[in-house]
Amino acid sequence: MNLYRTAAIVTIFSALEHGLGFLYRIILSRTLGSEGLGVYQVSLTVFAVFLTVCSSGLPITLSRVISKHRARKYKRGEYAATTAAVIITLCFSIPVTVLLFLLRKPFSAVFSDPRCADLFYIFLFGLSVTSVYAIIRGSFWGNKRFFAYSLIELIEEIVMIFVGVLLLVVFQTGAADVNKAGIAVLVSYLCSFTIASVYFFVRGGRLASPKGELLPLLKASLPVTAMRTSSSLMSSLISVLFPMRLMAAGWSSSRAMSEYGVVYGMVMPVLMIPSSLIGSIALVLVPELSECYYKGEKEKVSALVEKALNATLLIACMLVPLFIACGEGVGILLYSNAQSGQMIEKSALMLLPMSLTMISTSLLNSLGCEKQTLMIFALGSFAMLLSVWFLPQYLGSGALVFGMSCDYILCAACSLLLLRKKTGKLRSGKYVLKLALAFLPVCVFGVLVRTLLMRCMSYLPALALTVLLVLGAEIAVMSLLKLFDLRAFLSKFLPKKVKAM
Repeated sequence: MNLYRTAAIVTIFSALEHGLGFLYRIILSRTLGSEGLGVYQVSLTVFAVFLTVCSSGLPITLSRVISKHRARKYKRGEYAATTAAVIITLCFSIPVTVLLFLLRKPFSAVFSDPRCADLFYIFLFGLSVTSVYAIIRGSFWGNKRFFAYSLIELIEEIVMIFVGVLLLVVFQTGAADVNKAGIAVLVSYLCSFTIASVYFFVRGGRLASPKGELLPLLKASLPVTAMRTSSSLMSSLISVLFPMRLMAAGWSSSRAMSEYGVVYGMVMPVLMIPSSLIGSIALVLVPELSECYYKGEKEKVSALVEKALNATLLIACMLVPLFIACGEGVGILLYSNAQSGQMIEKSALMLLPMSLTMISTSLLNSLGCEKQTLMIFALGSFAMLLSVWFLPQYLGSGALVFGMSCDYILCAACSLLLLRKKTGKLRSGKYVLKLALAFLPVCVFGVLVRTLLMRCMSYLPALALTVLLVLGAEIAVMSLLKLFDLRAFLSKFLPKKVKAM
């Protein structure tokens, strides 16, 4: 299976997964409300810190180590590295789980709302199993088993939604709705772990002596773990600090938590739509890039980086006009919340640095630049903290979005400079100029069309027609400027007999 076809399959699975997750987020927003969604998000964010500490740096490091062993045709090294990663994650996750349950009363004081603590301890039951699942998933990644990787992720999402809908909508019990949502997450963790473990052994995976792999793997994963742990800690800190700074500016506790729920529970899921496509690109390219890097194929490395950056820029630029023209309508349609829609519209341009940060971080980690990406992350996080601390009294919830924008802009700029240094050149300059010439007029067109249609038609038909017209304008501009060759793209996937017809 060629690289393009693999990327397409992974993208389809990822789009399905994120689409279902997005729909589920809408269900949660309507059943829990913005305040309940804030409680859910705070608990999940704090749990993510411990999950990150226990496993996050290991999967990508394991995939890179497996790619290195594959390049050297050393099968036993793959088994040993996987075993070492499982041992490392269990050595962290089991003691953390036991300790947090023993210290439940003092630790619960971390949360300003007791509902957050109850929900957190539901998630905590799944810490060890989902940590081991992350390792198994990393081994699939390194061995280029993208179908299994993507399918199990999709099944996990489906199970969570199915159980969540049953508990929240079908079965009416005395349990709090946020706790029902937490139980659905826990069940999905257990399901994905079971399926992945069975598949791993059925497909010939096995455990081996981790001798010679434990310390190198731990050392290599620490910078990535530190960066992602810092990211999770930053999210947790923001979840506590942001409502606190809003209250210091005169907001009530309930309204402050509601504002946090709007930004992280409603706006960010929409802005993260490109992540499913960008994640697919990274998933397919990272093992290939690592293999080429360890083989010393510099030209191929440079070409792969260029393809990844160009594809990422195209995805982001296609969504920016849609968000600018239809953001407010999307917020009302999905969440019945005009504020979230206005924030989506104002945050549309953030898609560009955010998308570049996502892909460039993955590319740099596959090239062994974990320490540098950690430093870049620290720089962006510092800008974010300054914004959240000083600006809520002036911008309200907009301070959080502004801080994110500063964070992504700094990280994207520094990451691209480092990629240029690492690969010797970045050849996306002309492509960026073409994209700017293409999509700036489309943005203006979209705003004008939306304004006109909203005056002449009812809300829903006007929104639907605006989306169609903006998409049509994008396709026309891309064809005119030759930004995307549909015939060449399809030729990568269609069989030769079909193409000859």
